[in-house]
Amino acid sequence: MGALQSLPGKPEYVDLAETTGFSFEQIGILHNRFKQLSHNEETLLRDHFNKIPDLACNPIRLQIIEAFFDRRNFRQNGEGTVGEIGFKEFLMVMSHFKPPSLHMTQEQRESIRRDKLRFLFNMHDADNDGTITLEEYRHVVEELLSFSEALEKDTAKSIADAAMLEVASISMGHMEPDEFYEGITFEHFLKLLNGFEIESKMNIRFLNMDTTTLCK
Repeated sequence: MGALQSLPGKPEYVDLAETTGFSFEQIGILHNRFKQLSHNEETLLRDHFNKIPDLACNPIRLQIIEAFFDRRNFRQNGEGTVGEIGFKEFLMVMSHFKPPSLHMTQEQRESIRRDKLRFLFNMHDADNDGTITLEEYRHVVEELLSFSEALEKDTAKSIADAAMLEVASISMGHMEPDEFYEGITFEHFLKLLNGFEIESKMNIRFLNMDTTTLCK
């Protein structure tokens, strides 16, 4: 999992470009950021992320960090976590934040939307049991609303609280007295967030780079 030593245009970059959709130039930019974060080491550790100032005060700091070490996010259908990541794994995770191209078909856009929502779902489904709790769903809604500069933080929190209560009343209202609420599945999650536009708003701010510039 060592960091790539080649320059853009080399075979390693060709494979990564095909897998992630990033251009050679974008891969080069991300490679430089990787080297900055790792202090020119070949791998990134959780400690490297823990030392990022802008991430220190983020309420879901732990979930964000773990997302970079979650095999489910490496586009290889893996499970479990790893102790360190190389540039390839870093790039795979970053690709989940890449906005859709203006020239994509509707089908491609839907695929990207599903991919981004799966990434968000996995962030909160830490035990990989296929469900998230109502409280975790509230956090997701609040995160998505926080991307909008038109909403104050308290307003986003209030809307998220209301969304959680609505899901609870609908889900639990159809349950028998002896049934146990097992949580929100990914398919249910997709339906609940049908009205949210996240394709171009899902961004990483703590890396000191605007991922919206990665759309070409």
